[in-house]
Amino acid sequence: MASRGFLVLILAAVVAFTLAMSTFTVRETELAIKFRFGEIVRADYAPGLHFMVPMVNNIRKFERRIVTKNYPSEQFLTSEGKILRIDFYIKWRISDVGTYYQATGGDIEVAAGRLGSIVKDGIKGTIARRTIQQVVAAERAEFTGEILKLAEDSTKGLGLQLVDVRVKKIDLPEEVSESVFSRMRQDFDRQAKRLRAEGEENAEKLRSEADRQRTEILAEAYRESEIIRGEGDAKSADIYARAYSRNAEFYSFHRSLQAYREAIGTDNDVLVISPDSEFFKYLNRANRR
Repeated sequence: MASRGFLVLILAAVVAFTLAMSTFTVRETELAIKFRFGEIVRADYAPGLHFMVPMVNNIRKFERRIVTKNYPSEQFLTSEGKILRIDFYIKWRISDVGTYYQATGGDIEVAAGRLGSIVKDGIKGTIARRTIQQVVAAERAEFTGEILKLAEDSTKGLGLQLVDVRVKKIDLPEEVSESVFSRMRQDFDRQAKRLRAEGEENAEKLRSEADRQRTEILAEAYRESEIIRGEGDAKSADIYARAYSRNAEFYSFHRSLQAYREAIGTDNDVLVISPDSEFFKYLNRANRR
């Protein structure tokens, strides 16, 4: 009975070992190739659990994520025949793991070396069409885009995708560095003056437009105020006319009282009017009574 239990344990261990040898896991950050006696039989595994035949198949895994490689300074000639020393780095990833393995043996250093040679040729061709000043003042996106375009076809043969190329440092020859920087300063000064002139021109246009709008707004407001004032005067005249037509004597008396209130009794006022004038007719009438 004990021997039977021991045999079951042995069989379970053998089965577990066989299963362990027959399965492998591919992570999200990995690419995998299955070999059969050294020959590639599959290279398109998705992340997850997969199976193989022990002793017949073997698995190699590679980095799926972007790889960054720095390269030491290299000398490049400009269109003027001047030497520039440039430090750069490359970002790349595996796009076809089967092609990558066949081209490089799966060695990342071999891949970096071959990719570096391709990119150097691209940089060489890009710089050879430019002067020193154009290289230094070039837009990085334009510079990088041209290199990537030149290197694109060659990197496909390596099963790699070139993600980015960045220039870290450009060392100019001592005899030309000052003249290059001087020309750059002059160019920047010209650009600054042009931008300031354009800014002043735009500001003057905005001021002129604002003054024109202000004049139009004031004119429209004055027109509307005159219309409103005219309508008010017309209503006032109509009210006066209707009041006068109802009782002319009372209307005349009321208007005289308003005139007395405004003309008589204020400080430092002097009136030179005959007592018998029409202005005092209601006061004279009151005295006669």
